[in-house]
Amino acid sequence: MYRSLPVLSMLLALIMSCSQSAGSYVLEGMNELRDEQKELITLLNSGPHNREERFALMNRIATNLAAENRKEALILFLTNEVELRPEDPYNAYWLLMVAQTYLEDNAPEMAGYYFKRILEKCPDLQLHGQSIHLVSLQNLIRITDSPGLLVRYYSDMITRFSDEVDLGYTYFMLARSYEKLGEWELAIQTYTQFLGYGRFGIVIPGIHDSYEYAKRLVDYNSSSKDWTFETLDELVQSIKKAINTYDHRSLERYRAKVSFFAMSWKQDSNDVNAEADFRMRDFMGGNRIRYDEELDASSNPNEAYLRTRGWNQYISVWYLYFRKVNFPADPDIHGRWEWAGIYYGEKL
Repeated sequence: MYRSLPVLSMLLALIMSCSQSAGSYVLEGMNELRDEQKELITLLNSGPHNREERFALMNRIATNLAAENRKEALILFLTNEVELRPEDPYNAYWLLMVAQTYLEDNAPEMAGYYFKRILEKCPDLQLHGQSIHLVSLQNLIRITDSPGLLVRYYSDMITRFSDEVDLGYTYFMLARSYEKLGEWELAIQTYTQFLGYGRFGIVIPGIHDSYEYAKRLVDYNSSSKDWTFETLDELVQSIKKAINTYDHRSLERYRAKVSFFAMSWKQDSNDVNAEADFRMRDFMGGNRIRYDEELDASSNPNEAYLRTRGWNQYISVWYLYFRKVNFPADPDIHGRWEWAGIYYGEKL
């Protein structure tokens, strides 16, 4: 378990007050690499060295500490160096080693403190061809739950590293962060930017079809939204009346104008082939269409099914699918009901 930041600061101050050079603590607990470490410390303290020479010595000492699992000594050694030489161009590298050491020891809050310090206090530095600032942002995103901070980090990635990151993925995650904050106008704008990167090739953990998810929100936002009903009962009764009177025009009006699907039970609603490209009147003429008086038993407070039959000779049974609208961007329709699709055939 690591000491808290204030305790580390006091220890650092003590070290700095006693000596301006690497101390004996760098040797304590060393085994196989002790002799090499002692020689490196002697060379480091003998100075002066140019920046490249000092970097090579510092890096080797730090590598040896890491190899022998001397984590506290490694952290003190590197943070001491940064405090003593605040203008050193390699400080971003030293603090990155400190942050990653904390991550390895399951101390994300301490790691986050140093990743932020790199971004705020240190000029960027290339490590093996990759920006240390970008590495710091990527790590902060992994350990951060705050949507507000995620907005800042994703925005920074897009602004500064657009050629080095997956912009489609980054725009989607930025939009999700805006969504969690309730910043719906910014979320919709950012989802719109995401859609410009195409449907395929972008995988978002936890989102089955990120393209369809974003498209539905964007399309919903720009639609008239005039097909929703205040209650499920009002919607179902209107559907039943239209079926009784063979009123295909009303059924067309009641269909959701965004992401309405018609598919078998085995298909996925995000399947592009599930889009309903037909007119209701094509299935109503000459057919006796009936419906169950009660909703299907699997219906729940957020979605419902109405079994109907008689639509055509090939697939007589259609389950009309209703769902509660989940669109917090517009409080006037959020929580209302819509006819969202059709399932063909008996339930599996």
